[in-house]
Amino acid sequence: MGLFTRRSQTADHHNGAAAVATLDVDPALAALTGDYVIDAAHSSIGFTVRHAMVTNVRGSFAEHEGTLHLDGADPARSTAAIDVKIPSVSTGIADRDAHLLGSDFFDAELFPLMTFRSTEARQLGGDAYRITGELTIKDVTRPLAIDLEFTGSAKDVYGNERVGFEGSAEILRSDWGLTWNAALEAGGVMVSDKVKLTFDISAIKQG
Repeated sequence: MGLFTRRSQTADHHNGAAAVATLDVDPALAALTGDYVIDAAHSSIGFTVRHAMVTNVRGSFAEHEGTLHLDGADPARSTAAIDVKIPSVSTGIADRDAHLLGSDFFDAELFPLMTFRSTEARQLGGDAYRITGELTIKDVTRPLAIDLEFTGSAKDVYGNERVGFEGSAEILRSDWGLTWNAALEAGGVMVSDKVKLTFDISAIKQG
């Protein structure tokens, strides 16, 4: 169910008027308009990166917080802000996590936050959306576009109104100064430059 449904209206052909297409706002989704807080306990922000040219390493950030403003009548007016605590990174291997937190990668002692602030939102069709904004890692800020799917809304057992989104984006980590690598004997490198970011978001309406 998209934020808009399309309805065609045909003008009086006797007057020679052309057919006109109009957009009707879906009342159910217009009712979702409001401010939301991301429920970190039921959301995940993760990443996947190629290791040694042959397999993928997956990780996530356990601690993050954020807010959404949804405009069901005009999705372009929707916004998002997310703060991710870099020291909460986990790949399941303690030594690897420590390496990621060090100066070769995130340098988390100096740069403990990764942030995203949206600058534009638009509907691609149906439940698909793209939110564009600025991603900051290690004091480097560059544009990022995240493709999202609206997965629905519901009232939970505690009476909270929730919305859900799933999404992903691809970045080159070197664009944010994460350039460490090691050459492999057979050719190639230990860690790919391309990183896939994944988002599974549940947010609770405020007020």
